[in-house]
Amino acid sequence: MAEDPTLSLRVSEIKDPTVLFERYGTAEIRRVERRVRGEIEQKKEELRQMVGERYRDLIDAADTIGEMRQCSESVVRSIQDMQRYCLRLKQSPAGPSRRGPEVSGQWQEKFYTMASQIKLLLEIPERIWSAMEASQYLQATQLYLLCCHLHGLLQLDAATGGHYSPVLTRFPILVRQVATTGHFRSTILLDSRSLLRGRAVSDQAIAEALVSTMLLEDSSPRQALADFLLARKASIHQLLNQPQHGAGIKAQVCSLVELLVTTLFQAYAVFYLPPEGGARPGEATLSCGMLFSILENVTSTTPGAAKGRKVLQEDTSTSSWFKYLPPSITAFQPALRTLAQPIQREQLRDSLQQWITTCKEDISRGVGGLLVYVKSLKGLAAIRDAVWDLLSTDSISQHWSSVCQRLLEQRLAVWDDFLQQLFLQRLQAITREETEAISASSVQLLTSALRDLERQSLHPSTATNPISGRGAQYEVDVASFLWSESPGDLLSDASWVSVSQRGQQQQKSGLAMKTQALTPCVQNFCSSLDAKLKARLEDLQHYLPSQDVGSDSVSQTASGPTEGLFDSSFNRYTDSPAVEEALREGCLACVHHILSAIRCELASASPNPSQARLSSVLFMARLCQSMGELCPNLKHCILGKQMGCEATSRGTPRQGKKLGKSRTAPEVSPAEAKWTGLKEELLNCSMEAYRIWSSALSKVLLDKFGKCLHAESAGAILRTATNWEDLEIQEEAESGTSVTSKIRLPVQPSWFVQSLLFQLCVEVNRVGGHALPRPTLQELLQTCLGQALQYYHNLAQQAHDTESVFPMTQNRALQLLFDLRYLNTTLGRKMEEGKSSRSHQDPRFQEVCDWLESYIDPFDLDVFTLPLSTNLSRLTQRTSVLLGLLTGSEKQFGQRSSSVNSQEAYNVLPLASSQIRFGLLPLSMSNVRKPKSSPQSSSGIPQQLVQSPAAISDDSFRPGSLFRQLADQDEDAAAAAPSLFKLSWLSSMAK
Repeated sequence: MAEDPTLSLRVSEIKDPTVLFERYGTAEIRRVERRVRGEIEQKKEELRQMVGERYRDLIDAADTIGEMRQCSESVVRSIQDMQRYCLRLKQSPAGPSRRGPEVSGQWQEKFYTMASQIKLLLEIPERIWSAMEASQYLQATQLYLLCCHLHGLLQLDAATGGHYSPVLTRFPILVRQVATTGHFRSTILLDSRSLLRGRAVSDQAIAEALVSTMLLEDSSPRQALADFLLARKASIHQLLNQPQHGAGIKAQVCSLVELLVTTLFQAYAVFYLPPEGGARPGEATLSCGMLFSILENVTSTTPGAAKGRKVLQEDTSTSSWFKYLPPSITAFQPALRTLAQPIQREQLRDSLQQWITTCKEDISRGVGGLLVYVKSLKGLAAIRDAVWDLLSTDSISQHWSSVCQRLLEQRLAVWDDFLQQLFLQRLQAITREETEAISASSVQLLTSALRDLERQSLHPSTATNPISGRGAQYEVDVASFLWSESPGDLLSDASWVSVSQRGQQQQKSGLAMKTQALTPCVQNFCSSLDAKLKARLEDLQHYLPSQDVGSDSVSQTASGPTEGLFDSSFNRYTDSPAVEEALREGCLACVHHILSAIRCELASASPNPSQARLSSVLFMARLCQSMGELCPNLKHCILGKQMGCEATSRGTPRQGKKLGKSRTAPEVSPAEAKWTGLKEELLNCSMEAYRIWSSALSKVLLDKFGKCLHAESAGAILRTATNWEDLEIQEEAESGTSVTSKIRLPVQPSWFVQSLLFQLCVEVNRVGGHALPRPTLQELLQTCLGQALQYYHNLAQQAHDTESVFPMTQNRALQLLFDLRYLNTTLGRKMEEGKSSRSHQDPRFQEVCDWLESYIDPFDLDVFTLPLSTNLSRLTQRTSVLLGLLTGSEKQFGQRSSSVNSQEAYNVLPLASSQIRFGLLPLSMSNVRKPKSSPQSSSGIPQQLVQSPAAISDDSFRPGSLFRQLADQDEDAAAAAPSLFKLSWLSSMAK
């Protein structure tokens, strides 16, 4: 289909219709016609819409054109009237020539007077602005009041009916001048009140600003005092609420204190009037009553008082037109409508007291909010010291007491009343937050260490960190830590620094840690806690007096407020006890939190602890046992730095021995009582953990022991049998002849008894038995002995009740009796002087012994008793080295019985009378010193030194006691050979 050619034809291109008829046909021309008619209708519609929308604008434009025509016609008529009026003036005769010279002179003088007033009125705004730029608001106020006075004289105020005054009619420039001067009052009031808020403003400027306010508002001195105090309160609010953009909190607090002190000084200088009689002697440097003196000079109408305070006095000789001003202007003085009555002292005191009370509440909220941003005690101390320096300046401290006494009739302590409690509360909050953070991190470290120990116990080869894995391994097996070598076993200065010269705060050697069985995990935990407490203690020292400052503060406090030099300052260290108490309570709460976490772990492990949990229990036991010693800063935090150092210096063992017994015990301070209570809690927690370990250990070992003891098969009984000894004895027959017979007696305990004791010894030494608390070791031995007696007692009961498969024979009874007595000798408690051995024995022991002896022939029992006791004593001495700590020093070193044949070459090794560092290390007694008075035996064998158990002091069980004993022996023996322990460096190492 062909495209219609008329579609591409534009209507604007149709210029000649003839061309259309020549080019297109009839149908095409009709289509063109329809297109043209459609566009015509569209344009008509657009025209109608445009006319409807713009009709209002057209009407407004027509009205404006009409007004312009009327205005132009009015202007033309006015110009024509002026032309006619000027023409008449030219044609009329001259009038003023007929007046007299007198009337002309008076008219001229009035004109000059009015002109000079108008001239002054035109200059006053510029002078007011100059005075305000120089902050001379009183002068600006006087000029403004003079301007108002000129308005009244010239009658520049609008008359009734809204018409201008005659002067304004003749001088239209004054209309704008009157409108300009109307804004000066509010501007002067605003700037004067803003001046009252400043801190570095002189008393004279404050008094002049208050006088300006009084003159402008026609107020009383009491209202001026209220305005002054309100302005200062607003300034305090501005200081407290200003944004923290680099402005330090110390600067804000110091500015606040300075504003508070300056307000009272300026209240005294501006409002206070001394009683009749003038100023007091010696106080002429403090001016007072400036408000009333300035107000009197400004408003007084007497010639003498107003001589130097006239508003326009300085300009009388500079301008020629000043002589035409009337006297009411040249001698103008502002005046108050009401008489300015002085403020009564009671009213001044009450107003200031109320203002101080209100400011105290605002300062308490504002400064408390500012101190939240102080995160350390060092920052608090810096702010406090800055306030102290400010209040100790001569300009404040010299007259502060007298000013407060006159204004408030009492002394105002700025620090004590406003800031001290806020600082103390913030200090307590910081201390509480930091100690809580320390306790939380310590508990987290404890939990992490316990989990590592459990993983190491369950999977020894899966340690990710070799160092932490080795530390956990040492916790599981302390013996491996004790017998391992490390570079830190001896300190680098051990050769030339003795123990007496080495302070408590210095680092201890690795050997010292091993003597106390303090494993690396315990050392790491305690060192971490001690470092955090040391940081807290060092931060606290900034708030406490140093050694030299403390005496100054004490002497300053003792001198009292009689010295005027330090009246306004304060003792910075009056709250030192409260500060130390805050740290003390925080540290106690921190340790109690750690102890509660430890007790929770112990409670979860106490019913049936596994082997993995036992390592954790022992770790917590050693931790509680050593925390007080490895954390010296904990002691300083609780006792205080100075008291802790004194307690450390007077707590050495050698000094304690030199003290006389007749001295009474010193009084215990509350801090020392708390420290003692904390040590007891740590010790109790440690003993509780050790008790869990000892009960679990005894249960495991004694269960095996009971199974072997209650075995009823012949094979099981034979497997536990040991070697017996053949002895020849001589007996006297009835005929008087000597009869030799051979008997067999046990010389060794049963295998299960030996296994029990050996396994017990191994377990004790595996956990560092030499460092175990003596009550714990005694409790472990007594528990084992009690349970063993119970098994023996149960065996006796079973034998009475039922008939055993394997009957009790005499030989088995002898072996069990030997085992029982050996266990009782090895594990039983020592005998004290004055008490029999039966007082400590369990009644079950005698019952079981009687039961076993009932199976032995009485005649044989009488024969066997003495050799059996000899074998038992010999066995005890032989196994004392092997069993080590189980036997105890009071049992293994007694003198051998004289009944033993001296010719028997028994392999018995005597041991030293003091417990050495490691219980399994034998040491011969051949070098032990004999007392000088002890006689030598005839055979030449030295008599063994007998030491009663009561004479053994606790010092002999401390690490290194043996070396000290040997050193003392070598010092006392004059004829002895030079000893190695005489060398000071080795002696100090041993100690």
